[in-house]
Amino acid sequence: MNITSVLKLIVAVFFFATIPAQLNALTPDQVFDKVKDAIVVVKTLDSKGGLKSQGSGVIISSGKIATNSHVVEGGASYKVCRGKQIVAATLYAEDQDKDICILNARGITGKPAQLGKAAGLKVGVRVYAMGAPRGLDLSISDGIIAQLRGGLPPFIQTTAAISPGSSGGGLFDGEGRLVGLTTLYVEGGQNLNFAIPVEWISEVKPGRKTVAGDLGQTEWLKRAIALQQMKDWQGTLVWCLKWTKSEPSNAEAWFGLGVAYTNLKSYNDAIETFRQALRINPEYADAWYNLGSTYGNLNRYDDAIEAYRQALRNNPEHALAWYNLGSTYRNLNRYDDAIEAYREALRNNSDYALAWYNLGNAYRELKRYNNAIEAYRQALRNNPDYAEAWNNLGIAYLLSENRSAALDADRELRRLDPTSADKLFNVIVPR
Repeated sequence: MNITSVLKLIVAVFFFATIPAQLNALTPDQVFDKVKDAIVVVKTLDSKGGLKSQGSGVIISSGKIATNSHVVEGGASYKVCRGKQIVAATLYAEDQDKDICILNARGITGKPAQLGKAAGLKVGVRVYAMGAPRGLDLSISDGIIAQLRGGLPPFIQTTAAISPGSSGGGLFDGEGRLVGLTTLYVEGGQNLNFAIPVEWISEVKPGRKTVAGDLGQTEWLKRAIALQQMKDWQGTLVWCLKWTKSEPSNAEAWFGLGVAYTNLKSYNDAIETFRQALRINPEYADAWYNLGSTYGNLNRYDDAIEAYRQALRNNPEHALAWYNLGSTYRNLNRYDDAIEAYREALRNNSDYALAWYNLGNAYRELKRYNNAIEAYRQALRNNPDYAEAWNNLGIAYLLSENRSAALDADRELRRLDPTSADKLFNVIVPR
């Protein structure tokens, strides 16, 4: 083989080795075909053999079914069903605090799920929830990762719908790998569907482990989220105070308490509780982010910058942290730093109209009017009804001495809201 052929081979190997993982993503139909043989129905029976409750489960190895503890709660016996096959099952391992149960179902056919990792997930990536709601035919719903809560591995919040009877089913990534067990949803809450990280399954030991405190982790979390959705901040405060007392080493409990204090404008208390969450889990990016926002509320900008930087060390793709970092730099008149941070926010979320808008404002402060105009236009491509962006676009055109374009922007502004025009714009552009 000559040197040219060798170089071509090296380039080809490098190219295929560096193909982004998302190129391997399957279509929804392909995910369904790959995982359908791993999903079962779990029936919980009373002492008389009557049906007490049912949910879903995932085959994780030959004869072993992972499901939620609340699916088998109070059962005298269990059955696992796949298609027309019905197999008696026994409890092999359970951790009620984690809400995970593993059943022995010898003889059940099917193909075990390929295991992935919740710790490797990113917000915004596509996932699929698979189960047998109400014991009916298998169903699949798709969505994205909306949030990753707590530490590593994280509790997963997703937009993929979870229906009654789907508890204990599987949450799969774009390559059909199991990343979590679908566990709960908050009624009436958009995007409030949750899954336990798959890594927790391996931590469950044979035998039965009961809840250490008053409630299991998922029950504490579900109630806290429901109170937050209702914006009942006093209720959230009371609940999370109980939660931190029951589980003082749970970072999510302290985080929820910090959220309550922040919304009640008790900022110093919020700072201390976020810091407690971070003592427990120093890699909790959202706790660093919220700590930064709380410092910002107190105009402690240097502390806010350090907190946002810590959030970004743990999650470099945290668009909100980049955005708030940029806004904090703007408050300190550090416009070049602000521009860099806004651009990072937009690299992670190019549809972020508010980031485009404030990027334009930072450029305008530096008299880089053409850059400001382009940023405002990007904001308007994402939100054509953004009145403030039309206003500031018109000002930028005026400052760059393009009066005709300024008048066009002014007409759009008046069309949207004649009363919202900036006073400077009103003076410069005759009506």
